[in-house]
Amino acid sequence: MSRRIEDRLEALWRSFGYAPYKMSRFEEYELYVRNKDFLESDRVITFSGKDGRLLAMKPDVTLSIVKNAPEAPGAVRKVHYRENVYRQDRDSGDFKEILQSGLECVGDVGAYEAAEVVYLAAKSLEAIGPGTILSLSHVGLIRYALEKSGLPDHARKQALDCLRQKREQELRLLCAENGADETLPVALLRARELSELEPLMDQGNPAWEELRQTVELLQGSSVRLDFSLGNDMKYYSGLVFKGYARGVPTSVLSGGQYDRLLSHMGKKARAIGFAVYLDRLPVEEEEHADADTLLIFGDAAPGAVLAAVEAMEGTVLASRTEPAEGRWKRRAVLENGEVRYLD
Repeated sequence: MSRRIEDRLEALWRSFGYAPYKMSRFEEYELYVRNKDFLESDRVITFSGKDGRLLAMKPDVTLSIVKNAPEAPGAVRKVHYRENVYRQDRDSGDFKEILQSGLECVGDVGAYEAAEVVYLAAKSLEAIGPGTILSLSHVGLIRYALEKSGLPDHARKQALDCLRQKREQELRLLCAENGADETLPVALLRARELSELEPLMDQGNPAWEELRQTVELLQGSSVRLDFSLGNDMKYYSGLVFKGYARGVPTSVLSGGQYDRLLSHMGKKARAIGFAVYLDRLPVEEEEHADADTLLIFGDAAPGAVLAAVEAMEGTVLASRTEPAEGRWKRRAVLENGEVRYLD
């Protein structure tokens, strides 16, 4: 993965006021015990600290940020990070070090902040490169569809599994067996665009309005609806999204609104964010250059050459004549104390 991609992402996030956030590699294990339902796995690497406390190699970044979240009315904390996390691989069972970058917006989060984060997710994918797409869902709309269908509570978990795995026939059979209306759940499973759902939606439905406004905000970006996302209702509470890149078999970006986590931690606040899995990103070819600029100074005096080099941006290779070998991004000559660019 190219460092240039990281630089582009961080520059984008900083431009919207997200401050860098640095955390320890370790956290108290108790943090993960109390919030294990919000982790991908409850398997965590632990060890004893010098003071006897049980510590853990952090498997997650969000919990570390949320535990210090502001709760004052109107306070919003916007941060971005680049951290290693340690998680158990689902296939091999081995623990892996995963390089993860992302941002979190925590506190008095409203409609604008939520829209801003999803917008930045789309722009982050564009910064990664061409051929990326953002898949978007809404937990509130999934819950609304299952309630309106008349599915009983005991069947809704199975319905969520059908949505997640895109098993339409099984979903239709489940509705039939329980005397439920399949129309809206099946429409969600099939939908890729707003127009496919609009005739079925009650005007003023908050989840629908938020989703509709978000999609409209992202016009010009590659966006599709995908309600196989958002089946984890214990964690997510609103918008949910994933990003995909050409040539990568799994998602390279994942995020959503997770107010339930803050409520579980006893905080009266809201939150939304996303992570970019840097290790999954395609390798970007970087052009190697010996210097940004080759400065050909001819017979100029040493003092004039040094002054010119100090005034120029980036790395500068000063040479009396143009070398036979080497690579640089541009060439310039020093004539009569003035720098003139040739490229």
